[in-house]
Amino acid sequence: MHCIVMFYREYDEPTLKRLQQTEMDMLHDFVDLCERHHIDYFAGGGTGIGALRHGGFIPWDDDIDLCFARKDYDRFLEIAQKEFAGKYTILNTEENPNYPLMTTRLVKNGTSFREECFKDVDCDLGIFLDLYCFDNIADDDKAMKHQVLWAWFWGKLLVLRSVARPTLYMHGAKAKLVTACCVFGHACMKLFHISKKFLYRKAKKHAIAYQNTSTRRMAWCFDPDPYACILNRDDIYPTRKILFGDVELRFPNHLEEYLTRKYGDYMQMPPEDKRHNHPPYDLDFGEEPQ
Repeated sequence: MHCIVMFYREYDEPTLKRLQQTEMDMLHDFVDLCERHHIDYFAGGGTGIGALRHGGFIPWDDDIDLCFARKDYDRFLEIAQKEFAGKYTILNTEENPNYPLMTTRLVKNGTSFREECFKDVDCDLGIFLDLYCFDNIADDDKAMKHQVLWAWFWGKLLVLRSVARPTLYMHGAKAKLVTACCVFGHACMKLFHISKKFLYRKAKKHAIAYQNTSTRRMAWCFDPDPYACILNRDDIYPTRKILFGDVELRFPNHLEEYLTRKYGDYMQMPPEDKRHNHPPYDLDFGEEPQ
């Protein structure tokens, strides 16, 4: 057996292809568990674009985004903890308070995938599938904005508590100013021993405020734009299957409309300087059989 460890800022093509194949292998396991236990989910974001425009991964993409309603999300985590024990780890803030995000990651054991901004985060970050929980949001727009903005605010503080210089989707003088504010905020929270669990609980409290109320919309509240991931329930369900590589993957029923609202003309290939992924600070595929 041998172990492959790399340090770089950009993927070479063989490494990216290998990472995509590893994630596809993980996706087979994910879909199998969901289908056997009748757990509904839907893929979104760049995974949706990839399915419609490329029949699989966007050529330069390096992750798979999988989404659930809260009840399905909780059920998946409960079952996956048992059935995937030894092969995969469920990584989120409830399982490890040092994890700095409101997502959950399904991590392949024995691997490493550590982004530059998370290089000093004290938890095992491996090759993963990204799991997003969509929560009920208020039907009243004023109440919705209050709910989503406060969830987003506490979620960003959670990131900042662990990461002094988070990834920013901006440039120039604005980026320098925001980075300086982030460094100052991070230092203050460390100085005053602000608990990561406290920040997580505050974010979750707002996110699940309407979990016992029937609402027409659901949202992932922690995107860089707090209002970017709001979906009408009727646009999601019933989910439909579309081939993603060699996997029949579930997507929102009105996937095309959702992608158009979020990205515009998603079938148009973006210029090369807009083709982003997440090359890691270090990547370890783990042990391979001889």
